[in-house]
Amino acid sequence: MGKVTKAYPHVTKEELRPRIKHAEDPRTAQKLLVILHATVDPRPAEEIALHCGVSIHSVHNWVPAYNRYGLEGILGPGTGGRRHAHLSKEEERLFLQPYFERAAIGQIATTAEIREALEEYVGRPLHHSVVYRFLRRNQWRKVKPRPRHVQAKVEDQEEYKKNSRKR
Repeated sequence: MGKVTKAYPHVTKEELRPRIKHAEDPRTAQKLLVILHATVDPRPAEEIALHCGVSIHSVHNWVPAYNRYGLEGILGPGTGGRRHAHLSKEEERLFLQPYFERAAIGQIATTAEIREALEEYVGRPLHHSVVYRFLRRNQWRKVKPRPRHVQAKVEDQEEYKKNSRKR
């Protein structure tokens, strides 16, 4: 039998149950359910994890975070997202708007041109991968027809035109 995992009563079980029921996403509900179990019926982390359908590692992470910081410790912003973005999504869209308008009338905008303008706008040099991810994030894709097939042989095409059967 493992060590008992116990949560401090920062929040009562009567306050936790409605939060679980009205959680905005399943992950938040799972976190709150783990805390409820560790508060009401402290057991080893293995049993709590099995009952709540999460990994033991998650229980070992969430309960101490809750004990240390309360609900803010487990319901914070999380680990993903754009914390170090150069521009907000709205600023990115507004920055690319002139290039989308130019593309709509058939003018070509190169990534080098966009990179220079973006570096000037941000005020510092950017790696080329930052620019490519920026363009992909805003649904900008390279559409360029090939003028001819890379393995095409012009002399074979001309011979085919001369010797093919006419309709």
